[in-house]
Amino acid sequence: MVLRPEQMSKVSVTGSKRVIDDVIEAAYEHHSLHVTDYDERYEGFEPGQSLEGAEEINERLVTVRSLESILDVTGDEVDAAGALDDEALQAELADIRERVNERNDRRDAIRGEIRELTDEIDRMEPFAELGIELDLLKGYESLEVVVGEAKATDVEGALAAADGIDAFEVFSGRGVVAAFASPTDDAGEGALQDALVGVDIAFLNVPETDQSPGEYVAELEAERAELEAERESIDAEITEIKEEAAGFLLRAEEQLTIEAQKKQAPLSFATTENAFIAEGWIPTATYEEFAATIADAVGDHAEVEELERASFTPDGDHHSEPVDDGDSGSGAADEVDDEPAVAETEATEQEAATDGGHARREDNPPVVQKNGKTAGPFELLVQGFGRPKYTEFDPTLLVFLTFPLMFGFMIGDIGYGILYAAIGWFLYANYDGAMREMGAVSIWAGIFTILFGIYYGIDIFGYHAYPWLGIEAWEISKGLSPGNADWALAWLVVSVLFGVLHLNVGYVLSFASQYQAHDIKHAIYESFSWILLLNGIWIWIFSQHVAGVKPEFMFDSIGLVTLGLVEFSGFPVIVGYLAIGAIVLGFVLLLIGEPTEAVEVLAPLVNAISYARIMAVLIAKGGMALAVNLLAFGAYIDDGGAGSFTFIFTPSNLASAQERAAAGDVELVFAGISTAFEPSVIGIVALVGAILVAIIGHIVVLLLGVTAAGIQGIRLEYVEFFGKFYEGGGDPYEPFGYDRQYTSDD
Repeated sequence: MVLRPEQMSKVSVTGSKRVIDDVIEAAYEHHSLHVTDYDERYEGFEPGQSLEGAEEINERLVTVRSLESILDVTGDEVDAAGALDDEALQAELADIRERVNERNDRRDAIRGEIRELTDEIDRMEPFAELGIELDLLKGYESLEVVVGEAKATDVEGALAAADGIDAFEVFSGRGVVAAFASPTDDAGEGALQDALVGVDIAFLNVPETDQSPGEYVAELEAERAELEAERESIDAEITEIKEEAAGFLLRAEEQLTIEAQKKQAPLSFATTENAFIAEGWIPTATYEEFAATIADAVGDHAEVEELERASFTPDGDHHSEPVDDGDSGSGAADEVDDEPAVAETEATEQEAATDGGHARREDNPPVVQKNGKTAGPFELLVQGFGRPKYTEFDPTLLVFLTFPLMFGFMIGDIGYGILYAAIGWFLYANYDGAMREMGAVSIWAGIFTILFGIYYGIDIFGYHAYPWLGIEAWEISKGLSPGNADWALAWLVVSVLFGVLHLNVGYVLSFASQYQAHDIKHAIYESFSWILLLNGIWIWIFSQHVAGVKPEFMFDSIGLVTLGLVEFSGFPVIVGYLAIGAIVLGFVLLLIGEPTEAVEVLAPLVNAISYARIMAVLIAKGGMALAVNLLAFGAYIDDGGAGSFTFIFTPSNLASAQERAAAGDVELVFAGISTAFEPSVIGIVALVGAILVAIIGHIVVLLLGVTAAGIQGIRLEYVEFFGKFYEGGGDPYEPFGYDRQYTSDD
């Protein structure tokens, strides 16, 4: 169904524990069952436990991932999928672990030694800078010595002013000072440090070594260099191991991940000593195939039952359709006679529902959006707001139909469109996932930008290229020139009318949702009232009722954008009165159904006017491109300043434009940088400068186009459109299984 996700069915798989391994294997390979956790509603059942061997598998998986981290395996090292034998996996994993751990441990030890040497070098370098032997900095009976990082002048000044210092000498080198002082007879111990209390100094401890500081530092640096060379050698060995083992590790991780998921699957099951129940959601279309797969795997030792088929009605108590239990299963569970029968347990635990089915716990189906390859990438934009709930309309197709249209309308330039499409193709061809989808969105945005660029007069980077095709005039314009400013007002009207249409679609979807969720009365009060208000307000605005206060451009714009094919002077006065009636009726319905929302009665007016931002971005981006070309190449306006912009480019064209401007035929706007070109250094610099201004300027416009047109388009989708019918917050469909990339099924 259009605008709806894939229909889902709630299924249960019930069987003997003897075949639980085979059932898990079959369900895993089918890769369609979205398993839900056991909720303790079956009497006599309890959550299951991992299968035997799960702990060992997880330990191996941790080992593999640790080795991948050490070796910096990225995932690009495997060209094709391959098989991996379990015994070979264990043997090779043990060998790689031993080799990698041995080298990694040694590398870590070397790194520690290098850190210690570096710290020691850092500690010794200040003393080396002083150039004083270490034994001269200690061991005196009548002298006190301190070494520290400080300004020599500050130290000298403090010692000269100190009363407890009889004589002193200060040596310095690159921010390090050594102060020797002879205290007075009556001074106590530590007189030198007391004298330096007010000085900004960081004291240093004199190292215990008989070597000179310079020799000691040189020796430490040589030792560090040897360790770094050894570390580089180990790095090379680890890189060699990575090249050899990366493919194996990626295959091992994938295979162990698959095995771990299978071993841990029973944690979501309901189990007894002899039986199990697994429940989950599955696309309705694949139910028969899934049931047949389980039957082929274990015969009648397990039964698959379709418990309910989820409808799209957004009503929490009646969102599913019960399925007749007659022949829906694939078989019957066996050898569980000593346990309560599952059917009897369900009958005990569940209350009868009024529709003849069972009242089940709230379990929202996961959402599988189905929009095809063309519209599918736009799910990225929808999920940016929130994945649709199962009971909501999926607006992806509508976003596909409107977002590129708005984007192209706002930019409307062949040059920019080609670049947007090229960037999109690069992303689409070189990346996966969200980046690939964003690339597809960019391609569509670029295509519509090109189409509107043609529509606006074969606009290429702000330059109208239609004269290149021998066309003397082009009637359609963005409205940037004095002679065609009416087009700017026309695009304002078109933007608002598009908003009215867009909002109507949102309200209609809201009406359908309310009708399905409740009844026609709720739909009328909560949605149809807004439809009446929206259309009533805007039909009245475009009617001849009180025509004197309404701007003429609202009516003239219709004929302008249709190139005279449609003449519109406003709806008749009687239609205006009917529109007022619709407004009143809509307001009354709103008061009856949702009185608290009556204060927002003007929302349809404000929401539609919000779409005027489309025209604003169109004029802004077109104006920026025009300004860039104006600076780079210069321009004049024909018809004495009342016509269109014409770019100058060359000195000869500038001279002609200046003559015509003097005669009053044109208005010279700006001479342009390129018009200063001449066969000289200054002229060449001017030409290069003009080209750089054009390139940099258009890159800026290109980037601002993404932020302006893209953000404004998304805002209109999210705020104005989605706000009428869409909430989001659905659960993703995560089927039990794994998409193999590095391993094969063999």
